Amino acid sequence: MSRAIAIAIARRATRERAPWTRVARRALHVHEYQGAEIMKKFGVRVPIGAACGTLDEVDDAARAMRGDEVVVKSQILAGGRGLGTFASGFEGGVHAVAKTRARETAAKMLGGTLVTKQSGPAGKPVNVVYVAEKMTLTREMYFAITLDRASAGPLVIASAEGGTSIEDLAQSHPEKIIKMRLDIERGMTKTQADELVKRLGILKHVDEAAKQLMGLYETFSKTDCTMIEVNPLAEDQDGRVVAADAKLNFDDNAEYRQSELFSLRDTSQEDPREVQASKFDLNYIGLDGNIGCMVNGAGLAMATMDIIQLYGGSPANFLDVGGNASEEQVVEAFKILTADPKVQAILVNIFGGIMKCDVIAAGIVAAAKQVDLKVPLIVRLEGTNVEAGNKILKSSGMTIVTAEDLDDAAQKACASLSAR
Repeated sequence: MSRAIAIAIARRATRERAPWTRVARRALHVHEYQGAEIMKKFGVRVPIGAACGTLDEVDDAARAMRGDEVVVKSQILAGGRGLGTFASGFEGGVHAVAKTRARETAAKMLGGTLVTKQSGPAGKPVNVVYVAEKMTLTREMYFAITLDRASAGPLVIASAEGGTSIEDLAQSHPEKIIKMRLDIERGMTKTQADELVKRLGILKHVDEAAKQLMGLYETFSKTDCTMIEVNPLAEDQDGRVVAADAKLNFDDNAEYRQSELFSLRDTSQEDPREVQASKFDLNYIGLDGNIGCMVNGAGLAMATMDIIQLYGGSPANFLDVGGNASEEQVVEAFKILTADPKVQAILVNIFGGIMKCDVIAAGIVAAAKQVDLKVPLIVRLEGTNVEAGNKILKSSGMTIVTAEDLDDAAQKACASLSAR
């Protein structure tokens, strides 16, 4: 099962639930400066800029820009940077400043932690700033392409008003939102691009503007995007369209054919537990509950999370070890679960089909011994070699609570919390 599917299931299982739920990251995201370089390859106009990891690089980049001012942008994988606040107290992750102040501004960003509405309270580390040429934009629009489940194809979402929260605009003035479905085989046609240009109110360089929109679609399709969002898509002083800022997400199922793109992955922006899990082919999504879950199979994992919630507990994670996990993977899974200080109990729910219960039981015992388990461990085994598996657990000399079925396991896991 792909990481994207695992995240989607975790999100479904926890949607509109208790406050411990957090939104998981889906597939590969890239930084703004990386997205700009990708779009440029497909003929999309983007601001002139340079990614800088040191203050000396900031100086060089600022000097190379035209004009007297530059824009210094913190690079994190979260939106709302402009209105964010650094842990140091410095306000704003995006600043337009005089070239002479670029270094001073970047010094307050590099190495800091930026907290935004989308970053979570812990914030994200700023390891790179993007020094871009300050442009005079005369009008801002919104343009995005995403995948539409209803039509099983690409969907354009656009508006003649952009540069601000599209969600707020969609709520207050839904008539201002343009939606256009595209044929997955034909892509965006010139006729459709021309229509979008007209509906966006672009009056100058209309043929070039249509080519820009088609370039954005080509970026979307050729790089296996799940979403490309340009906010704002703007007009400069000459009335030419430019992608002034963009967010690109890529389907992790396409990693095998987009290896160059996936080499851009910035793990410093991710939950370290999820990064570690991916190294061992474990599908792990961290949540904010108190019962660690280890399950084989996405559907079973979802059911386990549901029933924990039913009995008053809250899952600390989604963790699918797959159908043929090795003992090494089980050990690693336990290390990840126990590294979470919020985990007060662990529930293992295994249906032995391809994976045999005795193999998983041996892995559980080895893992529990290696990590020196300090929290209650509840195990439910069912399927191939279940008797041998339960025998291994009982003869291990460890305090392992066995369960007859999933209902029994969930009740025992939740009961163990109050007993602590």
